[in-house]
Amino acid sequence: MSSKGRRRRRSTRRPDVLQRKPRGVISPRVQAVGPEHFGIVCVDCAKARSKWMLADYYGKVLIPPTVVAHTGTELEAVVQRICEAQAEYALQDMVVSIERTGRYHHPIRRAFLSAGYDARIIHPFTVRQFRLPADPGTKTDDTDLAANHRATVAGFALSEALNEPVWQQLQLLIRHRRDQVRKASTLCCQIKEHLQEAMPGYAALFSDFWKNKIAMKLALHFGSSQAIVQAGLAGLALAMHQQGLRFQQRTLQGILGWAAHAAPGDPGAPWHIRIATALEEDRASKGQLIQCLERQIAQCLATTPYVLLLSIPGINVVCAGDFAGEAGPIRNYPTARGITGRAGLYPSRYQSDAVDRPDGAIVKCSNRSLRFAILQAADCLVNSNHHFGSLAKGWRDQGADPRMVRVRVGCRFARIAFQLVAGRKVFRHPAMRDRSYILDKLLRFHMEHGTPGDQVQADLQAARRWLAPADQRDEAVPLQQQLDKRKRGRSAQPLGQILSVVLAELRAGTVQSEPSGM
Repeated sequence: MSSKGRRRRRSTRRPDVLQRKPRGVISPRVQAVGPEHFGIVCVDCAKARSKWMLADYYGKVLIPPTVVAHTGTELEAVVQRICEAQAEYALQDMVVSIERTGRYHHPIRRAFLSAGYDARIIHPFTVRQFRLPADPGTKTDDTDLAANHRATVAGFALSEALNEPVWQQLQLLIRHRRDQVRKASTLCCQIKEHLQEAMPGYAALFSDFWKNKIAMKLALHFGSSQAIVQAGLAGLALAMHQQGLRFQQRTLQGILGWAAHAAPGDPGAPWHIRIATALEEDRASKGQLIQCLERQIAQCLATTPYVLLLSIPGINVVCAGDFAGEAGPIRNYPTARGITGRAGLYPSRYQSDAVDRPDGAIVKCSNRSLRFAILQAADCLVNSNHHFGSLAKGWRDQGADPRMVRVRVGCRFARIAFQLVAGRKVFRHPAMRDRSYILDKLLRFHMEHGTPGDQVQADLQAARRWLAPADQRDEAVPLQQQLDKRKRGRSAQPLGQILSVVLAELRAGTVQSEPSGM
């Protein structure tokens, strides 16, 4: 096999330099000012207070461990004390290493950042690993501060990029939505359990219990199979008419057939129905909240270049929003491998002497939220994208582990996403042979969610700005078809006005390609 045909993974490690975290290296700054003139502030955070100390690069303690409460006055006093120590000990450069502690480290980090210091974050697992060799049987705030200093010198206190408000808002929205979806899923399981006690086998009558509009209404209205039998077909139809629900006669007949032969329910069936009713109200309110959050996610997504991911068949607005919120600004990643590396989508390796296992399980230490977003996108692609569906089927037929199939698809998605978002241009790829149209997909999403017209128009115009001039002409085609279809209808004037405005802007932004020479 020729060397051109082989694709070797290029190693980024330099054999003459001990590898450190790139965002934690401080040795060039130390060399510039001298170790005795470089200060390191170490902070061990707790809920209401923290303990900090100041030492130079060699570890000479300049300010012993001191407790500070998380109040504005005391934090200002700490910053002032450090400023005085800089002048007293002729410290020309300094970093602040703060141990991550849930969200309790944020106030002290913001205080140092606002004062102009280089505030870095260090993981508690790192502090633990540097503490165990020196103090294997002792864990105190002072030993943690000493371990923090050693880890910072070794380059494990990492600087974190400050994101704009839109990225913070998007991340909060997607995580809040994910939390509500999980809670709603739990409620669905609880409701089905109570219905099973009151009406055994009723939920199994429907292929999709939660999408059927009359399934829950009938169960909560009658509460038992005996009541359904007594009501009969006419009673069931009347109850649904009173609630304004449409139905088919064969559905009601199937329910009556089940009720005639159903097993008796639990003696406490009325209480099970009451509990199920309360849980259903909670589930319905969460569903409305999820709809609102998804509209807000779409609004944030349209203002970022990640909206270009909608051109990939199988990637919807929520999936693209999840990935965008967890990945953050694309400028934080020099290559696509930076995304998969942060997500931990690469195999672990064990090598000792002649033993070398380079293809182990994927690493455990990673950004789990970003990994979840990528693998969720991989599931969508396998199920809804012809190219990735065919790849996944071929790998499974070869005996590949289904989990590894998801990882492979996720890595390919990360590479495509990097090219789309960083390049700001829709490009040719086998997975996008019949590419989706971004504005059309965004418009259909808003139509399904009942979004107000002003927000729909604003989101479409915001997404249009990320389209290259050559792509805007293609995006206008499905929108024009939508407008023509609306004009033939009766009650489509508001959406027709929105489409007319967006189409006018698309046509104004398009450019005529020059004919190529012969």
